[in-house]
Amino acid sequence: MRELGLKCVKFMRKSRKYNSYKGKVGKVVKNRLSRRFYTPIPLQKLVTDITEFKCHNEEKLYLNPILDLYNGEIIAYEIKKRPTLDLVMEPLQEAIEIIKNRATYRTTLHTDQGWHYQHNQWVRTLKENKVFQSMSRKATCADNASMENFFGILKQEMYHGEELVSYEALKKTD
Repeated sequence: MRELGLKCVKFMRKSRKYNSYKGKVGKVVKNRLSRRFYTPIPLQKLVTDITEFKCHNEEKLYLNPILDLYNGEIIAYEIKKRPTLDLVMEPLQEAIEIIKNRATYRTTLHTDQGWHYQHNQWVRTLKENKVFQSMSRKATCADNASMENFFGILKQEMYHGEELVSYEALKKTD
């Protein structure tokens, strides 16, 4: 690349990761996943997190996908302009319906310690539906590496190096 004067521009820009940690606002649970990211069983291990995209005119887009570690499939997601509780609850409800209909083994859902995932409504919904809750340790992004890797690839392929667009245009991007 140096001999031909080529330069990679897609993998140069680092972005600030959205951080929803506001201290301990609820119950922090143990890390059941313990970086064991492989599973041969569909819907046994799920991971989720929130990422932020900057848009044109100071707007932001927040994405919350739920990823199945069995095959890397996103089984549910939500996009909002603000990182509200609905951003995580709506895909959780969708994922629970899928789990009820298709899971053959008890599901574990792994997150970081963001306030959304410590919230009473999140915790209660998981318990009511017999889904194990798992959380990364504080300031240990490797505990949720599979989700962070998904965000990294997503942003490199369709966001970094591109001109900022409006919230609506970014939301419609494939």
